[in-house]
Amino acid sequence: MSLPRGPGRRPAVPAPAMFMVSGASQYLGAAVAVGLFVHMPATTVAWWRMLVAGAFLLVWRRPWRAPWTRRTLAASALFGVVLGAMNLLFYSAIYYLPLGTAVSLEYLGPVAVAALAGRGLRVRVAIGLALLGVVSISGLGLDWSDPGTAPGVLLAVLAGAAWAVYILLGRRIAAGRDGLTSLAAGMAVAAVVYAPVAAPTVGIALRDLALLATVVGVGILSSLVPYAIEQVALTRLAAPTFALLTSLLPATSLAAGLVVLGQVPTAGETVGLVLISVAVLLASREGDPEPRLDRPDAPPPG
Repeated sequence: MSLPRGPGRRPAVPAPAMFMVSGASQYLGAAVAVGLFVHMPATTVAWWRMLVAGAFLLVWRRPWRAPWTRRTLAASALFGVVLGAMNLLFYSAIYYLPLGTAVSLEYLGPVAVAALAGRGLRVRVAIGLALLGVVSISGLGLDWSDPGTAPGVLLAVLAGAAWAVYILLGRRIAAGRDGLTSLAAGMAVAAVVYAPVAAPTVGIALRDLALLATVVGVGILSSLVPYAIEQVALTRLAAPTFALLTSLLPATSLAAGLVVLGQVPTAGETVGLVLISVAVLLASREGDPEPRLDRPDAPPPG
């Protein structure tokens, strides 16, 4: 987080460092969420994250103070519904797959959006590397005899597809109004829309203070901290720096899975993660001078 510059004043904390803190917070939150799956379904944990993040965002952004039309309200609601689906799919994927593997596969969505928007050799190389990464992860890194592998891969890819839709919606919304205000409204809508998914098991956290504190912590780590940091950091990152830091996020998720959950990647998973990270770097550098391979005004999922 960089402080305003004054005479002789230097930034206390560089924006790139804050960006990496944001990524570490997101994936630490996801790793903590995995630990909750023994107590409640992954979809219930994902819903709790939506609820907690939505509550904090409503208090922070106060969207009721903004002027709304039916069109902007409907767009923000759709924005939130897609975000909710993405989180439900991602949390379901990390129930079956290691965190780093799921995140790497999910990044196919943003890479696809960047590739479709760009042209030239760099885009073709990015697509090729991403596909090779998928082959390495799925063909060499995963145990397909495990009954959870196939649904995990499918859920991670679907989460990436939802992320791609979210990016396209987010760009349109952010062009017309404050993205975080729309996100606050959308997250609240998502918590309501997906409440039936969690309804049968939502009371588990309410009966145990430690579990309730943990699900609140997941919402804070995965959403509130990154949102707050990005308000300062992302607007001050040069395009090449943004591309480089974004490409490091899959590795950050792998580190979180390794340290917190003891998930040791196979050689195939590691090679695939590196290939996809390079694809992310190339795709992020393609296009306009301020690329946003991740969601406008929101951190990558996790």
